[in-house]
Amino acid sequence: MSIDLCESLRMFVKVAELGSFTRAAAHFGMGKARVSLALRALEAELGVQLLTRSTRLVRVTEEGQELLPRARLLVQEADELGALFRTQKGLRGRVRIDLPTTLAREAIIPRVPELLARHPELELVLSSTDRRLEPLQEGFDCVLRVGALGDSQLVARRLGLLVLSNCASPGYLRRYGVPERLEDLDRHFVVHYSSSLGSERPTFEYPTGSGYAEHPMRSRITVNNTDAYRAACVAGLGIIQAPRQGLLRAFADGSLVEVLPALQCAPMPVSLLHTHGKSPPRRVRAVMTWLAECTALHLAAGGQVRTG
Repeated sequence: MSIDLCESLRMFVKVAELGSFTRAAAHFGMGKARVSLALRALEAELGVQLLTRSTRLVRVTEEGQELLPRARLLVQEADELGALFRTQKGLRGRVRIDLPTTLAREAIIPRVPELLARHPELELVLSSTDRRLEPLQEGFDCVLRVGALGDSQLVARRLGLLVLSNCASPGYLRRYGVPERLEDLDRHFVVHYSSSLGSERPTFEYPTGSGYAEHPMRSRITVNNTDAYRAACVAGLGIIQAPRQGLLRAFADGSLVEVLPALQCAPMPVSLLHTHGKSPPRRVRAVMTWLAECTALHLAAGGQVRTG
């Protein structure tokens, strides 16, 4: 049976990385049956079983493990070879990216039309969530991360810092007063942000001579989404500490008021990570450059390049 060897190897690599035919099919924008059929044809062509399949799990066989690093190299070389003859043409193909909700809304999505106008054959698959996902396991090409990277082994580029401000609604301040010192917060509430909706104690972060500390606070509401965080503040449910750039319109229209400007919490690092090792495809490199450009006006200096 004649097969497209490069396409089949590309599918094999992605199924092996994701451990799922369904996720690999979603990555390529095709049906699961097509991926399964292509890999069975590849196995028949090579005369070995590359994957073991069950209703819940896909495992790479010993023969598949032997093929996997060479398949990655072949796919990478095919991409680079194709790029040699497309340098004067627009980008093509699909790029899957994950973005924090606020940056997606404020900085990225408004500029997507200009990117797609320059590259009509490019397709973006855009996830916008505050959940910290696993980029490699979930099939993403690149992700924007706000906050510490932890022990991520992905290649990362520091883009800059998000400066945060303290704010509350006018109605909240009329009811509880305007805090002027740290001690005044003892009679106030915060909107508590918890990505896991856990039971950790709400606090207000503030600068000290040697760094930053946390002042214990009371809270009447806990949220796990940045839009809900801001909405709860506008509704008068407490003080929040949020990225300043996303608050400027609310400050201008009076729906939120800045408080305790001398007690800003630590700025949050913003990093761009990708899942393609040392040689990301041209389309991914270009989209990453575009993402850095889109976020530049929203971030303070403080970037550096790091490899995980």
